[in-house]
Amino acid sequence: MDLAALFTRDPQAAPSPVRHDATAAAAFAVLATVIALTVDDGRRPDALGWALLLAVHVPLAWRRKAPLPVLLAVAACVAPYHGLDYMHLAPLPATMTALYTVAATSRPKRTVIVGLAVTSLTLSMQLFVNPHEMVEVLRISGWVTAVLVFGASIRLYRQLVATVVEKAEREAERKVTEERLRIARDLHDLLAHSITLIGVQTSVAAHVLVADPDRLDREALVRALDGISETCREARAEVRTTLDVLRAAPEGPLPDLASLPDLVRSAGADLTVRTGEAKVPAAVGAAAYRIVQESLTNAVRHGGPDAEVRVDVSLVEEVLTVRVTNGGAASGGTGGSGGSGGSGYGIIGMRERARSVGGTLRAGPRVGGGFEVTAALPLAVREVAA
Repeated sequence: MDLAALFTRDPQAAPSPVRHDATAAAAFAVLATVIALTVDDGRRPDALGWALLLAVHVPLAWRRKAPLPVLLAVAACVAPYHGLDYMHLAPLPATMTALYTVAATSRPKRTVIVGLAVTSLTLSMQLFVNPHEMVEVLRISGWVTAVLVFGASIRLYRQLVATVVEKAEREAERKVTEERLRIARDLHDLLAHSITLIGVQTSVAAHVLVADPDRLDREALVRALDGISETCREARAEVRTTLDVLRAAPEGPLPDLASLPDLVRSAGADLTVRTGEAKVPAAVGAAAYRIVQESLTNAVRHGGPDAEVRVDVSLVEEVLTVRVTNGGAASGGTGGSGGSGGSGYGIIGMRERARSVGGTLRAGPRVGGGFEVTAALPLAVREVAA
């Protein structure tokens, strides 16, 4: 069983609560039976005592569905059980479980009221059965208070964890939105370039047609029209990579693989590029640049002063592979603020960038230490669902 999930999960939102609590109630009933048969603390139960003792555990199956009614039902069985001076320790696990559930699921005011009511009832029964046992009175009060404080502490802890998780989710959404806006800016530049190129090619075609109609250069005209068609197809593919984001103003020239040497050199890393003469689409080159940029930023931030960072860019079967390895031992590596587990906000942004061109990204610790980010970006840009 995951102890972290046990203390952080909302008990009323757990799957199959009645079935799990019924199993726990049966285990408590067995424990109560063993205590009643072995511990000398009051008289051993007779038929009525056994009926009351077992009846105490029945409501526990619904303790997370209705905590307060279950506590009242348990108290209705426990009060006469103790009043008849049966084995007093036997129903203790079931009683404390019901108390804990109320404290872990109720507001502090209700918890205090329930604590005072239960303590008053318990002390009254104790004074009625054993009026001279003041040490026992204090012991019972301490148990009740400790269980209520523990339950209230768990409730506050769950609220704190829920707040932290909600904040992390909002931050992750913000990071994704920022990356999508950057993708939109890059797409703006791509479209502006494509439209400009189409305009130039159209002007060439128009000139060929009107310059000397009698000596029409059909090959030049075909080349111009083919260029227009190819540019339109590329622009259409780039548009289809856009997610549902808002348009933002462009910020400088669109980065590409040619900009990688300066970027890597400024970070003090090693760079190897093996793409040959292949034409890398502008969107893919921009995605590769942004992934390397984010990886290097996080490597400098988290990799330690002695980290050895290496960037490898290669082309295999129409897929551009970008690999950034950090040999440092510091947790987080190239992974960003999320640590070595690969769930940080930097990785979220890089994964979104890879996804924008139909690619994938993996990030995690390396065997033997360090961290590695690997992205596979297909040159044939595919349409990506938003």
